[in-house]
Amino acid sequence: MGRILVLSIICILSLGFPGFSQNDQPNIIFILTDDQRWDALGFAGNDLIHTPEMDRLAAEGVFFENAFVTTPICAASRASILTGTYERTHGYTFGQGEIKQPFIDQSYPAVMRKSGYHTGFFGKFGVNYSGFEGLFDIGENYDRLDRYKDRRGYFYKTLGMDTVHLTRYTGQKAIEFIRQAPQEKPFMLSLSFSAPHAHDPAEEQYFWEKEFDSLYASQHFPRPLLSDREYFDAQPVYVREGENRNRWHWRFDTEEKYQRSLKGYFRMISEIDHEIGLIREELLKLGKDKNTVIIFMSDNGYFLGERQLAGKWLMYDNSLRIPMFIYDPRSVQGRKVKDMVLNIDIAPTLFDLAGLEIPKSWQGLSLAGFLEENSPDFEREDFICEHLWQVDIIAPSEGLRTKDWKYFRYINDPQHEELYDLKSDPLEKNNLALNPAFQDQLTEMRRKFEDREKELRK
Repeated sequence: MGRILVLSIICILSLGFPGFSQNDQPNIIFILTDDQRWDALGFAGNDLIHTPEMDRLAAEGVFFENAFVTTPICAASRASILTGTYERTHGYTFGQGEIKQPFIDQSYPAVMRKSGYHTGFFGKFGVNYSGFEGLFDIGENYDRLDRYKDRRGYFYKTLGMDTVHLTRYTGQKAIEFIRQAPQEKPFMLSLSFSAPHAHDPAEEQYFWEKEFDSLYASQHFPRPLLSDREYFDAQPVYVREGENRNRWHWRFDTEEKYQRSLKGYFRMISEIDHEIGLIREELLKLGKDKNTVIIFMSDNGYFLGERQLAGKWLMYDNSLRIPMFIYDPRSVQGRKVKDMVLNIDIAPTLFDLAGLEIPKSWQGLSLAGFLEENSPDFEREDFICEHLWQVDIIAPSEGLRTKDWKYFRYINDPQHEELYDLKSDPLEKNNLALNPAFQDQLTEMRRKFEDREKELRK
């Protein structure tokens, strides 16, 4: 037993702590956007949006066609990204105080910094933790300012004498971090853009730098799928009267609002894309492009008027599905992956790339194997989707998604269940829960969910 312990310590020291060569481990940039839905990306098949830098990274890297968050709200999803665990495990969402210290102790920022990586963070941390400043070598936590009910919510940071959009600020901070990173160790940089999240207190909702005014100016966006009233009427009353409907009125309830909101939302994504291009130029200039892995994803999906709703929070794929890709210049290029991958997979992937031991308590899986020539045997048949925050304006819900089926129910109204055959009904139009022909499938999905839920609570 003692010999095993000594060997383990030697292994950890050789892989993780100060003294290793940067050539042994890659630099890593993890980019997280806010409310970017899975198809708000050219490479995902969107012919309307302008995202050339994201598209290039997705095309040359590994693009995950079926990427999801386990919890479609920023606070809980970001905690899951940090800790590699489901919401019902880490227990963090809005209104819960601070995230529990044991989860932070095993989080990717804490361990990667201790292992010898030079770490940085800029943008929206999104998790309430008073020890943020000690998590990174260089860190700055900022988000939209709700006290401003106009463009100042996004325009209050300065570079030199100029007040700039938060996206521009975050991009510049990334460039400065890369320039100043020490040469003797690899860096791990987390960038968390507030965009394209709407600025909720403002009437116009979406804000961007003036240089993007002409982008999409002449574009007319088609109405969303499932925008007929019947899909709204099919919702239970607590959804019809909840925050998803309120925000639909803010953004999409007239043709004028819809066109303005879509242009704003897309411009904010294109602005992030532009900053990614500048960051990559800096990597190339400094000769760090060949050893820097870039991971990209969003914290949750987004309704753009489907079912006459806005926001996220619900268990439909509009809320759950996100864009995700990994670009590793050292590995196989240009692969699309159909396996279901999750936000809880990010932390294990970061550890795997860095050569660190993945904690057994984590519930995600490493995606690093997809960067190799032969895809790994990926052991995921389903995942729990959940939104557990008990708040009057958003009905909490939970369910299970497999490749071909989706089951969910509302926690405070468990008799309302929904069941979808995703293979024949990918838009989730036909709820089969009350169809006598599908009662066995409903029972089976309910049982699977409850079994998986029990496993998470052990």
